[in-house]
This record gives sequence, C-alpha cells and structure tokens, in this order.
Amino acid sequence: MGTRYKGTKKEIIALDTYIKLIRSSESVRTRISGFIITKGLTEIQFSALDALYHLGPLNQKELGNKLFRSGGNITLIIDNLEKQKLVKRERGEDRRCFMLNLTKQGKNLFQKLFPRQVQLIREEMNFLSEEEQIKMQKLCKILGLKKRS
Repeated sequence: MGTRYKGTKKEIIALDTYIKLIRSSESVRTRISGFIITKGLTEIQFSALDALYHLGPLNQKELGNKLFRSGGNITLIIDNLEKQKLVKRERGEDRRCFMLNLTKQGKNLFQKLFPRQVQLIREEMNFLSEEEQIKMQKLCKILGLKKRS
C-alpha cells in the first residue's frame, strides 16, 4: 500500500518508500519476535540481553543509547529483567552509576534462545539473495546515519 497523498513526484516517492520500509520492517519483526514473546520476554528485553551478552557489561545510559531508548524506558526494561533474575545492577567505579551484567540465568537463557532467533532471521532474509542483503545493509546504513543539515 502506498500513499494516497497527491503531492509532488519527489514527495510521493519519499512517502511510498517510507511506508514500504516501515511496513516491511514491522512485518518481519512481528514474525521473528513471536518466538521471543512465547519465552516470556519482550523484543526489547531480548535486545538488552543480546547487547549485554555480546558487548559485555554496560551502564544504563550506554545500553539505552545502543537500544535507542530513553533513560526512563531503559530503567523499566532493566527493572523487569532484574525481577526475572536475568540481569543484575552492580556499582561501577563511578559510584553514581550502575553497571549492568547478565546473571548466569540470563546468560543461559540467551544462549538457549539466540540460535533459534538467528535461524528465524536467516529464514526471513532467505527471500533476498546475498547481494540484495548486502545492498539493503548499505542502503539502511546510509539512511540510518544521515545527518540532518
């Protein structure tokens, strides 16, 4: 579904591109995230575990930046992961901030779920050739890193 807006050619192309980008992203995300949800995690909670597993301990601000989340939102995410005993807060060298670490339970859960998540993503991406995937990566990077002038 494209836009029904009757603007200039450039506006219509931009709107149609945006709509298709968002709709395809949401469609793929919905199909992939279903597995994580059945395991009692939200998509963003799984992303937090992923970041802590692959990057190591981070403070809340660093994790929020990685996940594009505000301070208040990342606090709620961490609170919920802590309640599930998947993450623990530990005082860092700077006593004003806490470092976030995976617990043994969190690490084990992530190691159990991640291979299936990778498989689901691979299956979704199989609809594109390797060349198309690489081209899409480049286009997404260009768009994502674009600076507003």
